[in-house]
Amino acid sequence: MSDTDQIALALIAAHNGGARFAPDGAILTRAQILAIQSRVSAALGPVRGFKVGQAADGGAPVLAPIPSRYAVANGGTRTVADQLGIELEIGFTLTRPLPAGGLPPRPQDYFAPCAALELVDTRLTGPAAARDDAKFADLQINAGIVIGPALPGWDGSDFDTLTARLATPVQVVLDGQARVPGGSALGNLALLLQHLGDHCGGLQVGQTVITGSLCGLPWFTADTAVTGAISGFEQVSIHLIAP
Repeated sequence: MSDTDQIALALIAAHNGGARFAPDGAILTRAQILAIQSRVSAALGPVRGFKVGQAADGGAPVLAPIPSRYAVANGGTRTVADQLGIELEIGFTLTRPLPAGGLPPRPQDYFAPCAALELVDTRLTGPAAARDDAKFADLQINAGIVIGPALPGWDGSDFDTLTARLATPVQVVLDGQARVPGGSALGNLALLLQHLGDHCGGLQVGQTVITGSLCGLPWFTADTAVTGAISGFEQVSIHLIAP
């Protein structure tokens, strides 16, 4: 059994209630990482969307599928054993099949933007859990998504610097202007379309692409209600509860 197989099986076991996995060995190549993601995603079932982030070296982006099994309805609940990361992001839901050739000239004909919360957790442990390649293989430590209502009447214009808020009843993480990573939500969407191909089934109608955190990566414990708001969008929220 190859290292790629072993890592994929260990991650699948962790997703299914097993212990966190301590990666070791050599740094994984991009091909190995995508192979691990594909195998894990196939074991976890349908895909709800994808996340994308620009690479630090300007090369091919970090991307990962978001399993449907971890999606939470807007205003719904999620059980948290210790803590959960939550990021406020701009999402784009695909509303009709895309033509070939990347992002269409009129994105409003194919996508509906929304505010979204990415849920973040890890299936990793040990010193190597902080390695970029290990996190990338672990679905870029995605643990779910909460999708807000679609923005009506969108004219296809980009989102760069926004007025946004992420808060609990007792803590304000973000309240004011925030910049989309890279300065362009549509640019990040285009980057995903350029590199995704048929990875984990490719982007399908009804799936949502999230384009990067407006608030960094704050962590929250159970018994917390977290609400995100972006100017012009309806808010999105989740209630974290103890097991």
